[in-house]
Amino acid sequence: MFVYSVNKKQIKLAVVVIALIMMCIMLAFLTKQSVETVKLNSTNPVAGNENERIAYLAQFGWSVDNEPVEIKEIIIPAEFDEVYEKYNAIQLEQGFDLNNYKLQRVKKWTYKINNYPGYEGRDCIRATLLISDGKVIGGDVCSVELNGFMHGFVNPKTVDAGVPDSSGTTVNETGKN
Repeated sequence: MFVYSVNKKQIKLAVVVIALIMMCIMLAFLTKQSVETVKLNSTNPVAGNENERIAYLAQFGWSVDNEPVEIKEIIIPAEFDEVYEKYNAIQLEQGFDLNNYKLQRVKKWTYKINNYPGYEGRDCIRATLLISDGKVIGGDVCSVELNGFMHGFVNPKTVDAGVPDSSGTTVNETGKN
């Protein structure tokens, strides 16, 4: 006959071990799920050549000239002033973070947008791409007119109207599905 006795310390230890294993499994599942969600929600950030940069902007419905208006090399500052903080807030909304590129040299490619609603035929709307190692790390769409505007690559007018975005998903006024 085989007899095995268990005391309270062994039961507590077994419960703690099982709880830790369950937490690890849940954490792994949630991490995998959030990474897959980011991959599904993000657009193709490859922009190493002219065609890829134009295709990147086309994902958002923008038609741009084949030649950039400006190509510039910039250095992301080590400390962000108020302007950079506001600019990085735009980047964070669209899944980028310039904090990861402080003190790095990046290329800034600026294109003229030809099909911005309400501005067709005018030479005042620009798309800016910030590129590092052939990948988009940020950017914006803006008006160069006095009292102009700036926003991320998705047109907030189409978001406010509940119009499908570049992925075909309809979004409401808050920018959420």
